[in-house]
This record gives sequence, C-alpha cells and structure tokens, in this order.
Amino acid sequence: MNSIHFDRKTWVFIILAGLFITNAVTAELISNKLIAVPISFWLFGHKIGPLVTVVGILPWPVVFLLTDLLNEFYGAKTVRRLSWVTSGLILYCFILVGVSLQIPAMEIPNSTLADNKSYNLVFGQAQMVIVGSIAAFLLSQLLDASLFKWIKSKTGNRFIWLRSTGSTVISQLIDSYVVLFIGFVVPGAMSFSDYLTIAPTNYLLKLFIGIALTPLIYAGHYSVKKILAKP
Repeated sequence: MNSIHFDRKTWVFIILAGLFITNAVTAELISNKLIAVPISFWLFGHKIGPLVTVVGILPWPVVFLLTDLLNEFYGAKTVRRLSWVTSGLILYCFILVGVSLQIPAMEIPNSTLADNKSYNLVFGQAQMVIVGSIAAFLLSQLLDASLFKWIKSKTGNRFIWLRSTGSTVISQLIDSYVVLFIGFVVPGAMSFSDYLTIAPTNYLLKLFIGIALTPLIYAGHYSVKKILAKP
C-alpha cells in the first residue's frame, strides 16, 4: 500500500495547524487557575499590582502568532476554517472531560492520584467556561483573520508588524473580555467587580506579550518563506 505524499507547503501547514490546535485546547483546559503576575506600578498615587489573571493566558500569544503566520501564507479563509475545526475539537475535549467527571475515581489510600473531590474541583469548573471559551475563541479568531486580510490589502507585503500586531490588538480585546464574562461572570464563578479588574489585566498582559513576540513574527515569516522556497 502506497503512503500518502505531502508537498512541503502541506507539511508546514500540518505543523502550524497542529501547534495552533494544541495551544488553543491547552489554554482552555488550564484556564481554571488564577495567578499573580509580579508586576506593580504607581498610578495617580495608588499602587497597582501585583496583577491577577488566569494561567490560560500563557498559550494565547502563541495562538495569535500562529494565526498571523497561517494568515500570511495560507490566507484568511484557511484560518477561518481552522478556527471552526478547532472550536469543534475544544467542544469534543470538554465532552470527554464531562464524561470523565461522571466516572467515580477509585480511592486508593496514600495515593498521589486525584480523588473525586480534587478532580471535580479542577475539571468541573472547566465545564462552566465552555460556552464563553468557544464564543470568545471564534469571535477573536474570525475577527483577527478579517482584520489581517484588510490591513494586508491596504499595505501589501510591507509592514508585517502592522498587520500582525494591529489585528491582534482588537482580537485579543474581544477574547479577553468575552471569555471571562460568559465563562465566569454569568455562571457566578467570578464577581463583576473582580471581572472589571481581571479582564483589563488579562488583555494588557496578552497585548504586552504579543508586542514582545513581534521579533518572532519576523523570524517565523522568514523561516516559513525560506522553507517554502526550497525546491
């Protein structure tokens, strides 16, 4: 039986899409944890910080970086389709987690494995954010793809940083506020006052990391272009 042969461009897409899906699903699974970011500053005589956000913020800048690379070399339509597929996989992941919650854990004395209480505490909360997570992911990704395409249509192949960062600034704003509101505030897992504190922090940190990753956008663009140019 002959094996399937993929050309270089297809393999690059498989790798980028695989990283994209992995980071997106991982971000959803680990978002049930608040962390303190050791950043403090003074504003109008008041000390701000340390900043509080969800640990799921860590993979998202990578998702948006991969979104830009996929947009650049495979087009906005491809990114939109991949976003829909990823949303379906996130839903599938949450369904599996939901099924696992219904299966009682085997209690073993002095075991380091999770019992029912600890397992449900961690993964049970994840079920409450599924609607917000998928809604925020789709809105932000579809908006990112459209903005990236629009900026590129105006600037051509110049100003890679502008279409990458410009689209990310808006899409991350949607993602940061929508997912926390629908996923945490609506079901009562987070107070509205905490939301008003955590959501802006979540957005600013994503934005800061996204801007800091700008050199990687150029490095990724150069690397992918060089790989695709090989005979």
